[in-house]
Amino acid sequence: MKGEGIVALISFLLCAVPFAVIACFGKDSMTPLSFWAGDKSLADKVTNVPEYNAKMAKLYGRCAAAFAITGLLGLFSVVLSILLLAAECTVGFYCVYKAYKKILNVYSDSK
Repeated sequence: MKGEGIVALISFLLCAVPFAVIACFGKDSMTPLSFWAGDKSLADKVTNVPEYNAKMAKLYGRCAAAFAITGLLGLFSVVLSILLLAAECTVGFYCVYKAYKKILNVYSDSK
């Protein structure tokens, strides 16, 4: 293993940790998990909080897994991990946002 691969692994795992923490502890929360930091409007929108939080926790868990896998690939190829990071932060973010909107539409009040 090269030093840059270990640095890449540690960096990507540090990126994955917040998503993993949200996924682990947020699923049992009594308030809806938000996609945007500080969004307080979900309390009025989400009708079934436990199911909504379960879906959001899975979404955050997939984000954590993506960063962790990218970090593991960094042990073998730092260039590949950087390319995957670019894809995760562009196309991946768009896909996660669309998944969030879909979850929100399923569990939101249609008033």
